[in-house]
Formats: sequence, structure tokens, C-alpha cells
Amino acid sequence: MTLSSKKLLRVRDLRIGFKVSGEVKEVVSGISFDVNQGETVAIVGESGSGKTISALSTMQLLPYPVAFHKTGSIKFNDTEIIGANKKTIRSIRGDKIAMIFQEPMTSLNPLHTIGRQVTESLLVHKKLRKEEARRQTQSLLEMVSLNEAADRMNAYPHELSGGQRQRVMIAMALACEPDLLIADEPTTALDVTVQAEILSLLKKLKSQMGMSILLITHDLNIVRYMSDRMYVMKDGLILEQGNTEKIFLSPDNKYTQLLIDSELREGPPVSNKEEKILLKAEMINVSFPIKAGILGRTVSKINAVNNVSILIREGQTLGLVGESGSGKTTLALALLRLQNSKGSILFDGSSIDKFGFKSMRPLRRKMQIVFQDPFSSMSPRMSVSQIILEGMAVHKIGENIHEREKLIIESLEEVGIDPDIRDRYPHEFSGGQRQRIAIARALVLKPQFLVLDEPTSALDMSVQAQIIDLLRELQYRRRLTYLFISHDLRVIRSICHDVIVLKGGEVVEHGSSREIFKNPKTIYTKDLLSAAFKMKTI
Repeated sequence: MTLSSKKLLRVRDLRIGFKVSGEVKEVVSGISFDVNQGETVAIVGESGSGKTISALSTMQLLPYPVAFHKTGSIKFNDTEIIGANKKTIRSIRGDKIAMIFQEPMTSLNPLHTIGRQVTESLLVHKKLRKEEARRQTQSLLEMVSLNEAADRMNAYPHELSGGQRQRVMIAMALACEPDLLIADEPTTALDVTVQAEILSLLKKLKSQMGMSILLITHDLNIVRYMSDRMYVMKDGLILEQGNTEKIFLSPDNKYTQLLIDSELREGPPVSNKEEKILLKAEMINVSFPIKAGILGRTVSKINAVNNVSILIREGQTLGLVGESGSGKTTLALALLRLQNSKGSILFDGSSIDKFGFKSMRPLRRKMQIVFQDPFSSMSPRMSVSQIILEGMAVHKIGENIHEREKLIIESLEEVGIDPDIRDRYPHEFSGGQRQRIAIARALVLKPQFLVLDEPTSALDMSVQAQIIDLLRELQYRRRLTYLFISHDLRVIRSICHDVIVLKGGEVVEHGSSREIFKNPKTIYTKDLLSAAFKMKTI
């Protein structure tokens, strides 16, 4: 296919600074890039490299005036965006340029149904009548493979899984058929089968609509599959640019070579059946009521987890695999007694399935969780130091403030975060950096059992490998026990001793990691593996 040479987006000498505590820090240092009509351009780099901030600048979505453009020009169809009036910006945002944000839970309005939120852009930009807008909204939700789209239109964001929320964000972005779609980690929260479907869908829509895509991602497999050209960023600078296939075959920059060569180590240790059982759950059931009518009477129920039994031995890792909405996170919350459930749960020899809030409190230090969306699990009004300190204060860890400060510094260093930035706030960090802070917050309490809900989903591949190695090392050194939830089967294969495959809240397959990856027994597991490693070889 011959690509158009017409420049849809033209960025020149873009420098972005932030005013923090009276000081100015430059985070993007004079970058230039183009997106031509009808092409897909990828910006790739590690967390904190400046790729998302650069993309947000094209729609003037940075927190001005804390953020500012020291120099630079951003032109969309020859219209200068930097310094443009509000009317000009509003005419471009959502209509001409649309964006799929990285963290859907914080991007969606918790007070409005998803149907209303998708419909809003059609009412504002397309001037459609309400009924027509709702019909188009349902079609959009079906197009992005949201199950039971008609019913989901009346659901609120917290009622959807992470992958389902991400699909709603994609539907919102595509609603007005934009000329340029900025996709910031568009498949981060999606399982591998849906990831492949969404990427194919984006390619199809791009071709049909003549749309251009600016892709921000840490996943080099997606970059190679999707993009025509790519830019490699590090520390606010573009280190390499050019044709995607050419760069993959022969990168000029050492950092680019490092990204391409980053691979997760495969083959976890063999599960030791002699180890002590730390957590055992039998016949776990979780259901949610469906209410209707003015009085909100319960008319039915959704069975999110059906008769699931698991066993996790001390110092080992159990992986939970399955599509979005399969019940992985719900099961984990039930095991932690953060979600009401039926069935028996034994932790460290004690039955906890009847424990209430007061009874569970002494155990909370021993049972920690790293949530899928770190931004929504952190208070925006607290600094990193305060966020990590909060749990320590509750559980009375540390003799005094100086000892606690020392533990905070050590925990940040363990996960690769510079402790000198501990007085900054969550919004000042990239998605990957926030995920590492969330891991540090859990580890500082020195738990026995750690639930990791997609802990590497927001990390670039080089840092992903570092975090997995870190988790392995911590597990060996501290004899930590993990319940590891992920849609990325490469990550599961790298760290998990045993694996449970869930579908529709039920176990369809379980066994050692080596057995399942070498010889899956069910069609569903085979399909998951096929989709995961098809992406790897694209």
C-alpha cells in the first residue's frame, strides 16, 4: 500500500516543562515527528520517556499552567494548536483528533452510565437525536466486542472489568470517526484473544475511514504488527526513527537494540508438592444481584465465580488466566475477604471465610494486593511517601518517623524508583512508574501472600522483564507466595509454578505451568495460547 505524503500532524522542536515546587523540569527536549494521512506511527519507549506527554500535547490536554511548552509547534491540517483559542481546540478534540487513554477507570465518569458517556460525543459533535445516538452507541459497543452491549449501556464503569472498560474507551474514541486516533496503550488491559481482535479492528477501521493512528505503546509486538513508521524515545529525546520493519531488522541505536532484545525468561521452577499449603479455598461462589424497577427489586443474579477451588503452596506462584470478565479479579478479592462469597477459605491453617472486617484486620498486613489500575488506587492528594507510609502507620511498622522513612526509601529502591522523588504526587508519574510505586506500597508491609492483578500490564518490555526478575528474587529471598493475575501468557509462563484457566467464572483447566503450556487439554486454553504466541511471532 502506498501511503500518502500529506502531513496530517506536524510536530516541530517540542519542549515540555513542568513547574514543580518552584523549580522547572524539562521532560521533553526538542522532539519532532510527523503523522501522514492514512498511516500508523508508533512512539515507543520505557515508562517516563515522555511519549504520553508528547501525545497529550497534540490535544492540549496537559495540566496547564503547571505544564508549559518552552518551544515548539504542533500543526494539525496546517492549524497551529499551541496557543490556539478554546473554540479551535474544542472543534478538534474528540471530532478531528480522538484519544484512547491508558487508564480507563480514571478516564470514565463514575457517575454516568457507559451508554450516556459514549452517546455524549455523538450528541455534541454529530448533532444526532438521542434515539439515533443510542442506536449508534450500541453498534459501537458491539463493534469492539463488548458482550451483551444492549444491557451494558446501562452499566456504570465500576460494574465492568478492566478489559471491558478499555473497550468502552475505544468505542468512545471511534464514535465521531476522527481523522487522527491517538491510542495510548489501547490493549493494555485486554486478554490476548480480544487484543488480537481489537488490533485487527483498528487496522480495518483505519483502512475503511482513511484514518491515521498515533500509537503509544511499550509492546514491540504491537508496534511491529500495527505501525508503518516508529519513533524510539528515552528521557524526553527521540533516539531513532524510521520504517518499522527496517528498525526491527537493523536498529542503529543501542537502546533500540536493548528494547528489541528484551525477553522474559521462560520456565519457572517445578512446583514443590512438599511445601506447606498457605492458602486453600474450596467451592468458592460469588454472585451479583440484577435489580430492576423503581424499588430496585432483585430479579436475577450474575454468577461471577462458580464452584472454584484452589490451592497455593508457600513460596510459590499460582497464575490465574482467562478473558476479561472471566472472574479472575473477583475470585482474588473473595480470597482476600474483600468480596462476599460462599465456600471455605483456609489461610495459614486458619479458616477465614466467616471473618468480618474486624477479624480480618490483623491479617491485612499478611495479605496484600497490587491493583490493575494503580492511578485509581492511589489518593491524588497524597505524595508517594505518604501513600507508602499510610499502611505502615495502620499496622504500626517502624519505631519512629525516621525508621519509616528509611523503609520507604528501601522499598522504592527495590522496585527501581528514585527515592528522591518520593515527595511528588501520582499524577506526576507515568503509568509504569505508578505501577512500581503500587508494588512498593505492598512490599513495605512484608506480606506473606501477595495478589498481583496485572502488575506488569502498563510496563514497557524491558522494565517488565526487570519487574518479573524482581518478583522472582523477592519470592526466593522472602518466601513470598503470589496469586498472579494476567492476560499476558508470556508473563504467566515466566513466573508461575501452577496455572488455573477461568472462563465464565468456572475452571476449565488447571495444572503445572509447564504442563499447560506444553500440552493444553481444552480448546479454550489452546485458543488463548494460539492468540498469545501468534502476536509474538508477527
